[in-house]
Amino acid sequence: MSSMTTRLPWRWMDRAILGTVSAVTALLLAACATPTVPPDALPGATTGGTSATPGSPGVFPPPPAAPVAGRGRWVPADWSELPGFADDNLFEAWNAWTKSCEKPGPAFAALCGDVRRLSIATPDEQRAWMMAKLQPFRVESADGNAEGLLTAYYEPVIPASRMPLPGFGVPLYGPPATLGQRKPWYTRQQIESLPEARAAMPARPLAWLSDPVEAMVLHIQGSGRLRITEPDGSVRLVRLAYAATNDQPYKSIGTWLLQTGQVRDATWPGIRAWLAQNPQRLNELMWTNPRYVFFREEPLDTLDASFGPRGAQGVALTPGRSIAVDRTSIPYGTPVWLASPGPTASLQRLVMAQDTGSAIVGAVRADFFAGWGADAGETAGRLKQSLRLWALWPRGIPGALP
Repeated sequence: MSSMTTRLPWRWMDRAILGTVSAVTALLLAACATPTVPPDALPGATTGGTSATPGSPGVFPPPPAAPVAGRGRWVPADWSELPGFADDNLFEAWNAWTKSCEKPGPAFAALCGDVRRLSIATPDEQRAWMMAKLQPFRVESADGNAEGLLTAYYEPVIPASRMPLPGFGVPLYGPPATLGQRKPWYTRQQIESLPEARAAMPARPLAWLSDPVEAMVLHIQGSGRLRITEPDGSVRLVRLAYAATNDQPYKSIGTWLLQTGQVRDATWPGIRAWLAQNPQRLNELMWTNPRYVFFREEPLDTLDASFGPRGAQGVALTPGRSIAVDRTSIPYGTPVWLASPGPTASLQRLVMAQDTGSAIVGAVRADFFAGWGADAGETAGRLKQSLRLWALWPRGIPGALP
C-alpha cells in the first residue's frame, strides 16, 4: 500500500497484493463496503498525492446525508472499548503525529501545538491528553459491520546501477515528457516493445536493476530505496518515489499465474521459482500487468532515512505507525486506534491515517506501513488479517461529529 507513497497501486491490489487467492478475495469483499457518514461529520479540506498508491489531490468532500459507496459510519464509543489502549507506548506514535502536523487537516490544526509539546511527555500524560481532547468513534461499514481487512506494504531496498552494466539491464524511468498528451498512455508491453513508445521514453533511465521481479516489486510498492553504484564506483543510498503511472489498469501477475494454473504458490518466492523454470516466459508474465510506474529520485540523508516515503497526506510515513486508508471514509491526518488480533501479527496501537491506495476501499480497511528492507517485506507479504478501527476526532470542533 504504497503509499508507500503513491502506496501506487498495490497500493493497486497493488501494494499489498502479493498474489494469493485469499488476499484477492478479502480485498474484493472490502471493496464492497458502502458506508455512510452522519450529515454533520468530518468536514475539512485535505490535499495529497499518494505514495504507495497514487491518490490524486483533492478536497475531502462534505459528508453525505444518505449512504454513499465507499463511505462508512462512525459510531460514538467509550475509551474502554479500545483494545490495549492503556498499554500502548504512545510516544512511538508521536513522531507520526508530529509529521501529520506539517500538513494538518482543519479539524486537527488547533491541536498541533499540544501535539508538539507532548512529544517529550510520558505515555500516561499523552494518554490523558488524548482522552480529554478526542472522542473515539468506532468505524463501521454501512451495514454496521465493524470487521474489516488489514494488509501491509513496505519500501524494498534494492541494489542498482546508474549505468546499464553487465547484470544490470532493467531500467527504471522518470515520467516521459509526453505522458499527459494521451490517456491512457502506452501499456507496459508497448513501452518495452513498440518503437514509438520506446522513443517517447526519457533518454536516460534513473537507474538500472538486475532483476525484473525486483523491478515489478518496486512498481507495485510505489517507492523503494536503491543502493546505487555511480559511474565513479561510489555507492549511494537514494529513494525512488512514485511520480506517475501510464493510467493503465493494474493486473496482478500472481493472480494470472494462479488463474492459468501455472502455480499454486503465487508469493514472490513462488513467482521467482516459476520464472527460474520458465525464463523464456518472462515477458509474457510481466506484460499481463499493463500498468507502468514512473519515479522521481529523492536524496536520503540521515534524517530522511529514519522515515518512509511521503504518503498521500504529503508527509513522510513512520514505520509501524502510519496506515493507508480509504480517504472517503477517514480523512488524512486522523489519529486512528487499530486492533488486529493476528495470526501474522497481533497489533493494538495508535496509528495515523497518512496514505491511500487504489486497493484500499471501504470503511474498515487499512494498509499498514511496515518500513523497509527484507524483514518489512516479509511482514508485508504475510499480513492479511481481520481489523477493527476507531477514529479519534477532536471534541468541540464546529461541524464535527457530536
